[in-house]
Amino acid sequence: MEKSTKNRWLIAVSAVGIHISIGSVYAWSNFTNPLKNMFGWSDSEVALTFSIAILFLGLSAAFLGHFVEKHGPRKSGLLAAAFFGVGIAGSGLAVLAESKLLLYFFYGVLGGIGLGVGYIAPVSTLVKWFPDRRGLATGLAIMGFGFASAISSPVMNYLITNYGVSNTFFTLGIAYFTIMTLSSIYLERPPEGWMPAGFKEKVASGKAKPTMDLSQLTSNEAVKTRRFWYLWMMLFINVTCGIAILAVAKPLAMESIGIDLVQASALVGAIGVFNGLGRIGWASISDYIGRPNTYTTFFVLQIGLFMLLPHTTNAILFQVMLAIIYTCYGGGFASIPAYIGDLFGTKQLGAIHGYILTAWAAAGLAGPMFVAYIKDTTGSYAGSLTIFAALFVIALLVSLLIRIDIAKLMKQKEAEKAVS
Repeated sequence: MEKSTKNRWLIAVSAVGIHISIGSVYAWSNFTNPLKNMFGWSDSEVALTFSIAILFLGLSAAFLGHFVEKHGPRKSGLLAAAFFGVGIAGSGLAVLAESKLLLYFFYGVLGGIGLGVGYIAPVSTLVKWFPDRRGLATGLAIMGFGFASAISSPVMNYLITNYGVSNTFFTLGIAYFTIMTLSSIYLERPPEGWMPAGFKEKVASGKAKPTMDLSQLTSNEAVKTRRFWYLWMMLFINVTCGIAILAVAKPLAMESIGIDLVQASALVGAIGVFNGLGRIGWASISDYIGRPNTYTTFFVLQIGLFMLLPHTTNAILFQVMLAIIYTCYGGGFASIPAYIGDLFGTKQLGAIHGYILTAWAAAGLAGPMFVAYIKDTTGSYAGSLTIFAALFVIALLVSLLIRIDIAKLMKQKEAEKAVS
């Protein structure tokens, strides 16, 4: 076995440190009312800050994926720390200047760039450190992103109440910069061909199977394949429908099961935990049942759930269904890096992951806007949920089509092996 100076579990902890920091973007709603009350800004003006951040997450992940591959996870993590830290702290200056445009620039553009680079850098590295448990490794990091809002929300509320909005941004910017910098310093790729202790022996004895990537492609080669676009479409549909539910969970619950605002807020907070649990849970399960089966399961489950949800008036059943949808939403994010590794190898996994994440940026705009449009035109959320169920039928078909591509590649690989 090849020696390594780094502990892969500490690499995983470092990845979680970065993701818990950048995942705080999901707690943006804590700033909505304070900013509206201070400056008289509308809901949409404040919400646009978050939308710009998610848009730049997708764009920077796509454009800076090659930077991650060329310069490695440490430099990429430090770059993310600089952009995200300055973006959050700079938002404090924007508040002092009472400038919406400055807020959009610091939090949306600079913070969004930090989000994108910080998201892909540790994940692509973890896949290489865990050839035996790819899903678990990526699920750990991305679970941190999912749980971040639950951790940061009470901290944000405390700081805003006691020290004001601008000081909250300054404090958080310094804190996130520090955590992300310390986490990034430990990040490193494993040596070429590295395997964890005992794994080579298990492979040799037949107790474990080595990771068999179907190909080793560059990002530019990957985007020319059908399977890349199959993955993109599956992630886009899963995120579009999931993020739309996230955006309207409170009013949807109030409309469907007749609970009040306080109960709906508590429900959203409690079920949000399932977003994080789904990330580690489904990603770990994917190591055993395979990534194709995991995604097919997501879509089969959600076709039924989205069809039944608008007709469900039982409070407990409604909450259970919503919780399962949240696990599938989180699980889709966490399983995709391992799926990319299976199909395209780890040569340029960070760059390919970056390109795939443009589906998230597109879905972040499409999902909430679509569900709001259906509500405005029909007066109910039921119509949009039925359309989402139909979209999951398309996603299911795509998850079956990709298997044909995988089967062809496996045959091709076996034929090449037989010749050599």
